[in-house]
Amino acid sequence: MTRLRSLTARLVVTAVVLVAVVSLLMAGATTLVMRQSLLDRLDGEVAAALDRTLEGPPGPRDGPAPPDLRNQAPGTLIVFLGGDLGNEGVVVGDGPGERETVDEAVIDRLALMESDDGVDHVDLPGIGDYRVASTTVGDVAVVVGLPTDDVDDAVTSLLVTGLLLSLLAVVVAGGAAALVVRRQLRPLREVAATAHTVADLPLASGEIDLAERVPAHLTDERTEVGQVGAALDSLLSHVETALRERHRSEQQVRQFVADASHELRTPLATIAGYTELARRHPVDTATGTAALAKVEEESARMTALVEDLLLLARLDAGRPLAREPVDLTRLLLEATEDARVVAPDHRWRLELPEESVEVLGDELRLHQVVTNLLTNARKHTPPGTTVTVRGTDHGFVVADDGPGFPPGLVDSAFERFARGDSSRSRDGSSGGGAGLGLALVRAIVGAHGGHVGLASGPGRTTIEVDLPRPGPNDPGPADADVRQIV
Repeated sequence: MTRLRSLTARLVVTAVVLVAVVSLLMAGATTLVMRQSLLDRLDGEVAAALDRTLEGPPGPRDGPAPPDLRNQAPGTLIVFLGGDLGNEGVVVGDGPGERETVDEAVIDRLALMESDDGVDHVDLPGIGDYRVASTTVGDVAVVVGLPTDDVDDAVTSLLVTGLLLSLLAVVVAGGAAALVVRRQLRPLREVAATAHTVADLPLASGEIDLAERVPAHLTDERTEVGQVGAALDSLLSHVETALRERHRSEQQVRQFVADASHELRTPLATIAGYTELARRHPVDTATGTAALAKVEEESARMTALVEDLLLLARLDAGRPLAREPVDLTRLLLEATEDARVVAPDHRWRLELPEESVEVLGDELRLHQVVTNLLTNARKHTPPGTTVTVRGTDHGFVVADDGPGFPPGLVDSAFERFARGDSSRSRDGSSGGGAGLGLALVRAIVGAHGGHVGLASGPGRTTIEVDLPRPGPNDPGPADADVRQIV
Protein backbone atom coordinates (compact mmCIF):
# COMPACT_ATOMS: atom_id res chain seq x y z
CA MET A 1 0.00 0.00 0.00
CA THR A 2 1.39 3.33 -1.01
CA ARG A 3 2.18 5.41 1.99
CA LEU A 4 0.02 8.52 2.26
CA ARG A 5 2.22 11.58 1.89
CA SER A 6 -0.35 14.35 1.85
CA LEU A 7 -1.39 15.78 5.20
CA THR A 8 -4.89 16.27 3.79
CA ALA A 9 -5.13 12.61 2.82
CA ARG A 10 -3.86 11.44 6.22
CA LEU A 11 -6.34 13.61 8.09
CA VAL A 12 -9.24 12.52 5.88
CA VAL A 13 -8.34 8.84 6.25
CA THR A 14 -7.99 9.26 10.02
CA ALA A 15 -11.41 10.92 10.27
CA VAL A 16 -13.04 8.25 8.08
CA VAL A 17 -11.48 5.41 10.08
CA LEU A 18 -12.65 6.95 13.34
CA VAL A 19 -16.19 7.38 12.01
CA ALA A 20 -16.19 3.80 10.70
CA VAL A 21 -14.98 2.38 14.01
CA VAL A 22 -17.47 4.41 16.04
CA SER A 23 -20.34 3.52 13.68
CA LEU A 24 -19.52 -0.19 13.80
CA LEU A 25 -19.23 -0.14 17.57
CA MET A 26 -22.56 1.65 17.88
CA ALA A 27 -24.24 -0.76 15.45
CA GLY A 28 -22.80 -3.77 17.27
CA ALA A 29 -23.75 -2.45 20.70
CA THR A 30 -27.27 -1.55 19.53
CA THR A 31 -27.72 -5.01 18.04
CA LEU A 32 -26.54 -6.76 21.19
CA VAL A 33 -28.78 -4.64 23.42
CA MET A 34 -31.79 -5.12 21.16
CA ARG A 35 -31.20 -8.89 20.92
CA GLN A 36 -31.00 -9.20 24.67
CA SER A 37 -34.14 -7.13 25.07
CA LEU A 38 -36.07 -9.29 22.57
CA LEU A 39 -34.81 -12.47 24.23
CA ASP A 40 -35.94 -11.21 27.64
CA ARG A 41 -39.34 -10.44 26.17
CA LEU A 42 -39.49 -13.87 24.51
CA ASP A 43 -38.49 -15.54 27.80
CA GLY A 44 -41.43 -13.82 29.46
CA GLU A 45 -43.74 -15.15 26.78
CA VAL A 46 -42.33 -18.66 27.30
CA ALA A 47 -43.01 -18.44 31.04
CA ALA A 48 -46.58 -17.25 30.32
CA ALA A 49 -47.13 -20.11 27.86
CA LEU A 50 -45.93 -22.56 30.49
CA ASP A 51 -48.38 -21.13 33.00
CA ARG A 52 -51.25 -21.44 30.52
CA THR A 53 -50.30 -25.05 29.80
CA LEU A 54 -50.43 -25.89 33.49
CA GLU A 55 -53.88 -24.40 33.98
CA GLY A 56 -55.67 -27.72 33.20
CA PRO A 57 -54.95 -31.40 32.61
CA PRO A 58 -53.93 -32.34 29.17
CA GLY A 59 -56.72 -34.90 28.72
CA PRO A 60 -56.46 -38.03 26.60
CA ARG A 61 -53.34 -38.07 24.42
CA ASP A 62 -55.16 -39.43 21.34
CA GLY A 63 -58.34 -37.39 21.75
CA PRO A 64 -59.04 -33.83 20.61
CA ALA A 65 -56.63 -31.03 21.49
CA PRO A 66 -56.72 -29.97 25.10
CA PRO A 67 -58.63 -26.75 25.61
CA ASP A 68 -55.45 -24.85 26.75
CA LEU A 69 -53.81 -25.24 23.32
CA ARG A 70 -56.19 -22.71 21.92
CA ASN A 71 -54.65 -19.98 24.09
CA GLN A 72 -51.11 -20.67 22.85
CA ALA A 73 -49.37 -18.66 20.16
CA PRO A 74 -48.60 -20.31 16.81
CA GLY A 75 -45.31 -22.20 16.91
CA THR A 76 -45.53 -22.94 20.63
CA LEU A 77 -43.87 -26.21 21.54
CA ILE A 78 -45.52 -28.34 24.28
CA VAL A 79 -43.95 -31.61 25.34
CA PHE A 80 -44.96 -34.06 28.09
CA LEU A 81 -42.21 -36.35 29.33
CA GLY A 82 -42.70 -39.38 31.57
CA GLY A 83 -45.78 -40.58 33.37
CA ASP A 84 -47.90 -43.59 32.57
CA LEU A 85 -48.58 -42.47 28.99
CA GLY A 86 -44.92 -41.95 27.96
CA ASN A 87 -43.51 -38.99 25.97
CA GLU A 88 -45.49 -36.83 23.58
CA GLY A 89 -45.15 -33.39 22.10
CA VAL A 90 -46.88 -30.99 19.73
CA VAL A 91 -46.24 -27.69 17.98
CA VAL A 92 -49.23 -25.34 17.84
CA GLY A 93 -50.24 -24.53 14.29
CA ASP A 94 -51.33 -21.23 12.75
CA GLY A 95 -55.05 -22.06 12.63
CA PRO A 96 -57.44 -22.75 15.55
CA GLY A 97 -56.90 -26.21 16.92
CA GLU A 98 -54.05 -26.98 14.48
CA ARG A 99 -51.12 -28.85 15.85
CA GLU A 100 -48.18 -30.91 14.66
CA THR A 101 -46.71 -33.81 16.53
CA VAL A 102 -42.97 -33.62 17.06
CA ASP A 103 -40.77 -36.57 16.25
CA GLU A 104 -38.74 -38.68 18.62
CA ALA A 105 -35.50 -36.80 17.95
CA VAL A 106 -36.98 -33.62 19.41
CA ILE A 107 -38.35 -35.47 22.45
CA ASP A 108 -35.01 -37.20 23.01
CA ARG A 109 -33.21 -33.85 22.83
CA LEU A 110 -35.57 -32.31 25.37
CA ALA A 111 -35.38 -35.36 27.62
CA LEU A 112 -31.70 -34.67 28.09
CA MET A 113 -32.38 -31.22 29.55
CA GLU A 114 -32.41 -30.70 33.29
CA SER A 115 -35.34 -28.89 34.84
CA ASP A 116 -34.03 -25.74 36.57
CA ASP A 117 -37.12 -23.54 36.46
CA GLY A 118 -35.32 -21.26 34.00
CA VAL A 119 -35.40 -20.53 30.29
CA ASP A 120 -32.82 -22.20 28.07
CA HIS A 121 -31.86 -21.94 24.46
CA VAL A 122 -31.97 -25.21 22.52
CA ASP A 123 -31.53 -26.18 18.88
CA LEU A 124 -34.19 -28.78 18.07
CA PRO A 125 -33.74 -31.06 15.06
CA GLY A 126 -36.16 -30.29 12.25
CA ILE A 127 -37.91 -27.31 13.86
CA GLY A 128 -35.07 -24.87 14.65
CA ASP A 129 -33.97 -22.80 17.64
CA TYR A 130 -36.27 -22.47 20.65
CA ARG A 131 -36.35 -20.80 24.03
CA VAL A 132 -37.81 -23.45 26.39
CA ALA A 133 -38.89 -23.64 30.01
CA SER A 134 -39.74 -26.79 31.93
CA THR A 135 -41.39 -27.82 35.15
CA THR A 136 -42.56 -31.06 36.81
CA VAL A 137 -46.15 -31.88 37.73
CA GLY A 138 -46.27 -35.12 39.63
CA ASP A 139 -44.24 -37.60 37.62
CA VAL A 140 -44.74 -35.73 34.36
CA ALA A 141 -42.23 -33.16 33.05
CA VAL A 142 -43.89 -30.37 31.08
CA VAL A 143 -41.65 -28.50 28.56
CA VAL A 144 -42.95 -25.39 26.78
CA GLY A 145 -41.02 -23.36 24.23
CA LEU A 146 -41.29 -20.58 21.63
CA PRO A 147 -39.25 -20.26 18.43
CA THR A 148 -36.54 -17.57 18.17
CA ASP A 149 -37.16 -16.95 14.46
CA ASP A 150 -38.79 -13.56 15.05
CA VAL A 151 -35.96 -12.49 17.32
CA ASP A 152 -33.31 -13.68 14.87
CA ASP A 153 -35.05 -11.92 11.98
CA ALA A 154 -35.30 -8.66 13.94
CA VAL A 155 -31.66 -8.85 15.03
CA THR A 156 -30.49 -9.64 11.49
CA SER A 157 -32.53 -6.77 10.09
CA LEU A 158 -31.14 -4.39 12.72
CA LEU A 159 -27.58 -5.53 12.08
CA VAL A 160 -27.91 -5.09 8.30
CA THR A 161 -29.48 -1.67 8.81
CA GLY A 162 -26.64 -0.69 11.16
CA LEU A 163 -24.00 -1.79 8.67
CA LEU A 164 -25.67 0.13 5.84
CA LEU A 165 -25.93 3.23 8.00
CA SER A 166 -22.28 2.82 9.01
CA LEU A 167 -21.28 2.61 5.36
CA LEU A 168 -23.33 5.71 4.60
CA ALA A 169 -21.72 7.49 7.57
CA VAL A 170 -18.26 6.59 6.26
CA VAL A 171 -19.06 7.98 2.80
CA VAL A 172 -20.54 11.17 4.22
CA ALA A 173 -17.67 11.54 6.70
CA GLY A 174 -15.12 11.10 3.91
CA GLY A 175 -16.67 13.84 1.80
CA ALA A 176 -17.21 16.18 4.74
CA ALA A 177 -13.71 15.57 6.10
CA ALA A 178 -12.12 16.25 2.72
CA LEU A 179 -14.02 19.53 2.43
CA VAL A 180 -13.35 20.65 5.99
CA VAL A 181 -9.69 19.62 6.05
CA ARG A 182 -8.97 21.36 2.75
CA ARG A 183 -10.64 24.49 4.04
CA GLN A 184 -8.80 24.40 7.36
CA LEU A 185 -5.44 23.79 5.66
CA ARG A 186 -5.91 26.65 3.22
CA PRO A 187 -3.97 29.08 5.50
CA LEU A 188 -1.10 26.59 5.62
CA ARG A 189 -1.04 26.52 1.81
CA GLU A 190 -0.85 30.33 1.83
CA VAL A 191 2.15 30.15 4.14
CA ALA A 192 3.75 27.60 1.82
CA ALA A 193 3.03 29.89 -1.15
CA THR A 194 4.96 32.67 0.58
CA ALA A 195 7.90 30.32 1.13
CA HIS A 196 7.82 29.27 -2.55
CA THR A 197 7.73 32.92 -3.64
CA VAL A 198 10.81 33.67 -1.57
CA ALA A 199 12.54 30.55 -2.89
CA ASP A 200 12.09 31.82 -6.45
CA LEU A 201 13.77 35.17 -5.69
CA PRO A 202 17.34 35.75 -6.97
CA LEU A 203 19.30 35.80 -3.71
CA ALA A 204 22.71 34.70 -4.95
CA SER A 205 24.22 38.14 -5.42
CA GLY A 206 23.55 41.84 -5.42
CA GLU A 207 21.59 43.96 -3.00
CA ILE A 208 18.72 41.99 -1.48
CA ASP A 209 15.24 43.41 -0.96
CA LEU A 210 13.36 40.61 0.75
CA ALA A 211 10.02 42.35 1.26
CA GLU A 212 7.90 39.18 0.94
CA ARG A 213 6.18 38.29 4.21
CA VAL A 214 3.43 36.01 5.47
CA PRO A 215 0.05 37.83 5.58
CA ALA A 216 -0.63 39.36 8.98
CA HIS A 217 -3.75 37.27 9.59
CA LEU A 218 -1.64 34.12 9.36
CA THR A 219 0.85 35.09 12.10
CA ASP A 220 -1.44 34.80 15.12
CA GLU A 221 0.57 32.55 17.44
CA ARG A 222 -2.57 31.44 19.27
CA THR A 223 -3.14 28.99 16.40
CA GLU A 224 -0.86 26.28 15.01
CA VAL A 225 -0.85 27.81 11.53
CA GLY A 226 -0.16 31.20 13.08
CA GLN A 227 2.86 29.76 14.87
CA VAL A 228 4.20 28.42 11.57
CA GLY A 229 3.53 31.77 9.86
CA ALA A 230 5.20 33.75 12.66
CA ALA A 231 8.21 31.41 12.60
CA LEU A 232 8.52 31.81 8.83
CA ASP A 233 8.29 35.59 9.19
CA SER A 234 11.07 35.56 11.78
CA LEU A 235 13.15 33.33 9.51
CA LEU A 236 12.64 35.66 6.54
CA SER A 237 13.64 38.67 8.65
CA HIS A 238 16.75 36.84 9.81
CA VAL A 239 17.62 35.80 6.26
CA GLU A 240 17.08 39.35 5.02
CA THR A 241 19.39 40.72 7.72
CA ALA A 242 22.01 38.08 6.95
CA LEU A 243 21.85 38.74 3.21
CA ARG A 244 22.14 42.50 3.71
CA GLU A 245 25.12 41.93 5.99
CA ARG A 246 26.65 39.65 3.38
CA HIS A 247 26.11 42.27 0.69
CA ARG A 248 27.63 44.93 2.95
CA SER A 249 30.62 42.69 3.61
CA GLU A 250 31.05 42.09 -0.11
CA GLN A 251 30.95 45.83 -0.73
CA GLN A 252 33.51 46.35 2.03
CA VAL A 253 35.78 43.71 0.52
CA ARG A 254 35.51 45.34 -2.90
CA GLN A 255 36.19 48.75 -1.40
CA PHE A 256 39.04 47.31 0.64
CA VAL A 257 40.65 45.80 -2.45
CA ALA A 258 40.19 49.06 -4.36
CA ASP A 259 41.64 51.14 -1.51
CA ALA A 260 44.55 48.75 -1.01
CA SER A 261 45.28 48.81 -4.74
CA HIS A 262 45.17 52.60 -4.71
CA GLU A 263 47.46 52.85 -1.70
CA LEU A 264 49.96 50.43 -3.21
CA ARG A 265 49.82 51.96 -6.66
CA THR A 266 51.14 55.31 -5.45
CA PRO A 267 54.42 54.07 -3.91
CA LEU A 268 54.90 51.63 -6.77
CA ALA A 269 54.54 54.41 -9.32
CA THR A 270 56.91 56.57 -7.29
CA ILE A 271 59.45 53.77 -7.06
CA ALA A 272 59.23 53.13 -10.80
CA GLY A 273 59.69 56.83 -11.57
CA TYR A 274 62.66 57.38 -9.33
CA THR A 275 64.22 54.11 -10.42
CA GLU A 276 64.08 55.37 -14.02
CA LEU A 277 65.55 58.68 -12.85
CA ALA A 278 68.39 56.89 -11.02
CA ARG A 279 69.06 54.79 -14.10
CA ARG A 280 69.54 57.92 -16.20
CA HIS A 281 71.81 59.65 -13.70
CA PRO A 282 74.89 58.29 -11.98
CA VAL A 283 74.36 57.20 -8.42
CA ASP A 284 77.13 59.48 -7.13
CA THR A 285 75.33 62.62 -8.36
CA ALA A 286 72.90 64.59 -6.21
CA THR A 287 69.96 63.63 -8.47
CA GLY A 288 70.79 59.93 -8.34
CA THR A 289 71.26 60.01 -4.58
CA ALA A 290 67.91 61.78 -4.11
CA ALA A 291 66.20 59.26 -6.41
CA LEU A 292 67.53 56.30 -4.44
CA ALA A 293 66.52 57.95 -1.17
CA LYS A 294 63.00 58.44 -2.49
CA VAL A 295 62.90 54.82 -3.65
CA GLU A 296 63.95 53.73 -0.17
CA GLU A 297 61.32 55.97 1.44
CA GLU A 298 58.47 54.68 -0.74
CA SER A 299 59.63 51.10 -0.26
CA ALA A 300 59.46 51.55 3.51
CA ARG A 301 56.01 53.12 3.17
CA MET A 302 54.78 50.24 1.02
CA THR A 303 56.34 47.67 3.38
CA ALA A 304 54.55 49.22 6.37
CA LEU A 305 51.26 49.19 4.47
CA VAL A 306 51.67 45.55 3.49
CA GLU A 307 52.60 44.60 7.07
CA ASP A 308 49.50 46.36 8.38
CA LEU A 309 47.32 44.55 5.85
CA LEU A 310 48.94 41.23 6.74
CA LEU A 311 48.35 41.85 10.46
CA LEU A 312 44.69 42.66 9.82
CA ALA A 313 44.32 39.49 7.77
CA ARG A 314 45.86 37.40 10.53
CA LEU A 315 43.62 38.95 13.16
CA ASP A 316 40.57 38.36 10.95
CA ALA A 317 41.61 34.73 10.63
CA GLY A 318 41.63 34.39 14.43
CA ARG A 319 45.36 33.95 14.83
CA PRO A 320 46.03 33.80 18.60
CA LEU A 321 48.08 36.52 20.25
CA ALA A 322 50.36 36.20 23.22
CA ARG A 323 48.44 36.33 26.51
CA GLU A 324 50.65 37.36 29.38
CA PRO A 325 50.61 40.11 32.01
CA VAL A 326 51.66 43.47 30.56
CA ASP A 327 52.64 46.54 32.58
CA LEU A 328 50.32 49.07 30.93
CA THR A 329 51.67 51.94 33.03
CA ARG A 330 55.20 51.55 31.68
CA LEU A 331 53.89 51.08 28.14
CA LEU A 332 51.88 54.36 28.30
CA LEU A 333 54.84 56.20 29.78
CA GLU A 334 57.21 55.07 27.01
CA ALA A 335 54.76 55.81 24.20
CA THR A 336 54.01 59.30 25.54
CA GLU A 337 57.70 60.14 25.89
CA ASP A 338 58.27 59.04 22.31
CA ALA A 339 55.41 61.25 21.15
CA ARG A 340 56.91 64.29 22.95
CA VAL A 341 60.11 63.79 21.02
CA VAL A 342 58.41 63.31 17.65
CA ALA A 343 55.87 66.17 18.04
CA PRO A 344 57.22 68.83 20.38
CA ASP A 345 54.70 71.37 19.03
CA HIS A 346 51.87 69.46 20.77
CA ARG A 347 51.26 69.51 24.52
CA TRP A 348 51.40 65.97 25.92
CA ARG A 349 49.92 65.15 29.31
CA LEU A 350 50.19 61.81 31.07
CA GLU A 351 47.90 60.88 33.98
CA LEU A 352 48.62 57.57 35.68
CA PRO A 353 46.99 55.97 38.71
CA GLU A 354 48.97 55.60 41.93
CA GLU A 355 49.28 51.86 41.48
CA SER A 356 50.68 50.19 38.41
CA VAL A 357 48.03 48.94 35.94
CA GLU A 358 48.55 45.43 34.63
CA VAL A 359 46.52 43.91 31.79
CA LEU A 360 46.56 40.61 29.96
CA GLY A 361 47.74 40.51 26.34
CA ASP A 362 50.49 40.82 23.75
CA GLU A 363 52.86 43.61 24.78
CA LEU A 364 54.11 44.30 21.26
CA ARG A 365 50.59 44.63 19.83
CA LEU A 366 49.35 46.70 22.76
CA HIS A 367 52.28 49.05 22.24
CA GLN A 368 51.17 49.33 18.61
CA VAL A 369 47.63 50.24 19.79
CA VAL A 370 48.90 53.08 21.99
CA THR A 371 51.32 54.30 19.29
CA ASN A 372 48.60 54.32 16.62
CA LEU A 373 46.25 56.34 18.81
CA LEU A 374 48.93 58.89 19.69
CA THR A 375 50.04 59.09 16.05
CA ASN A 376 46.43 59.63 14.99
CA ALA A 377 46.08 62.47 17.52
CA ARG A 378 49.37 64.00 16.39
CA LYS A 379 48.73 63.87 12.65
CA HIS A 380 45.12 65.03 12.67
CA THR A 381 45.21 67.90 15.14
CA PRO A 382 46.89 71.30 14.70
CA PRO A 383 50.04 72.33 16.60
CA GLY A 384 49.34 73.44 20.16
CA THR A 385 46.70 70.80 20.72
CA THR A 386 46.74 69.19 24.14
CA VAL A 387 46.75 65.41 24.03
CA THR A 388 46.01 63.67 27.33
CA VAL A 389 46.86 60.02 28.00
CA ARG A 390 45.14 58.71 31.12
CA GLY A 391 45.54 55.25 32.60
CA THR A 392 42.51 53.55 34.16
CA ASP A 393 41.92 50.43 36.20
CA HIS A 394 40.88 48.52 33.08
CA GLY A 395 42.80 50.21 30.25
CA PHE A 396 43.52 53.74 29.14
CA VAL A 397 42.03 56.85 27.50
CA VAL A 398 43.50 59.12 24.82
CA ALA A 399 41.82 62.55 24.61
CA ASP A 400 42.58 65.75 22.75
CA ASP A 401 41.04 69.22 22.50
CA GLY A 402 41.36 69.42 18.72
CA PRO A 403 38.58 70.07 16.18
CA GLY A 404 37.24 66.51 16.43
CA PHE A 405 36.23 64.01 13.76
CA PRO A 406 34.06 65.19 10.89
CA PRO A 407 30.44 64.22 11.67
CA GLY A 408 30.28 61.92 8.64
CA LEU A 409 33.39 60.03 9.74
CA VAL A 410 32.40 59.17 13.33
CA ASP A 411 30.35 56.11 12.42
CA SER A 412 33.07 54.67 10.19
CA ALA A 413 36.17 55.85 12.01
CA PHE A 414 37.32 52.31 12.73
CA GLU A 415 36.71 51.04 9.20
CA ARG A 416 39.70 50.18 7.04
CA PHE A 417 40.97 53.00 4.81
CA ALA A 418 38.45 55.27 6.50
CA ARG A 419 39.42 58.87 5.85
CA GLY A 420 37.35 62.01 5.61
CA ASP A 421 37.25 64.30 2.60
CA SER A 422 39.43 66.69 4.57
CA SER A 423 41.71 66.29 7.53
CA ARG A 424 40.76 66.86 11.13
CA SER A 425 43.41 69.54 11.27
CA ARG A 426 42.38 73.18 11.20
CA ASP A 427 44.43 73.91 8.09
CA GLY A 428 43.04 70.95 6.16
CA SER A 429 46.39 69.33 5.55
CA SER A 430 46.36 65.63 5.16
CA GLY A 431 49.09 64.45 7.40
CA GLY A 432 49.54 61.20 5.45
CA GLY A 433 48.51 57.68 6.39
CA ALA A 434 46.56 54.97 4.65
CA GLY A 435 43.58 54.95 7.01
CA LEU A 436 44.51 51.69 8.75
CA GLY A 437 45.58 53.01 12.16
CA LEU A 438 42.22 52.93 13.93
CA ALA A 439 41.22 49.74 12.10
CA LEU A 440 44.29 48.06 13.58
CA VAL A 441 43.42 49.44 17.02
CA ARG A 442 39.97 47.89 16.93
CA ALA A 443 41.25 44.58 15.52
CA ILE A 444 44.04 44.21 18.10
CA VAL A 445 41.89 45.23 21.07
CA GLY A 446 39.15 42.89 19.85
CA ALA A 447 41.61 40.02 19.60
CA HIS A 448 42.47 40.68 23.26
CA GLY A 449 38.82 40.46 24.25
CA GLY A 450 38.59 44.19 24.89
CA HIS A 451 36.42 47.08 23.78
CA VAL A 452 37.05 50.40 22.05
CA GLY A 453 34.84 53.45 22.57
CA LEU A 454 34.86 56.71 20.62
CA ALA A 455 33.31 60.05 21.59
CA SER A 456 34.04 63.04 19.36
CA GLY A 457 32.88 66.61 19.05
CA PRO A 458 34.36 70.05 18.42
CA GLY A 459 37.02 70.69 21.04
CA ARG A 460 36.90 67.22 22.56
CA THR A 461 37.75 63.78 21.18
CA THR A 462 38.06 60.76 23.48
CA ILE A 463 39.03 57.20 22.60
CA GLU A 464 38.68 54.75 25.48
CA VAL A 465 40.27 51.30 25.46
CA ASP A 466 39.18 48.58 27.89
CA LEU A 467 41.39 45.51 28.27
CA PRO A 468 41.02 42.30 30.30
CA ARG A 469 42.84 42.07 33.62
CA PRO A 470 44.83 38.97 34.57
CA GLY A 471 42.88 36.55 36.76
CA PRO A 472 42.17 32.85 37.47
CA ASN A 473 39.16 32.84 35.13
CA ASP A 474 40.64 34.57 32.15
CA PRO A 475 37.99 35.36 29.45
CA GLY A 476 38.72 34.21 25.93
CA PRO A 477 39.17 36.56 23.00
CA ALA A 478 36.02 38.23 21.73
CA ASP A 479 35.16 40.62 18.98
CA ALA A 480 35.65 44.28 19.76
CA ASP A 481 32.57 46.27 20.67
CA VAL A 482 32.97 49.73 19.19
CA ARG A 483 30.69 52.09 21.09
CA GLN A 484 30.42 55.39 19.25
CA ILE A 485 28.97 58.46 21.00
CA VAL A 486 28.56 61.59 18.95
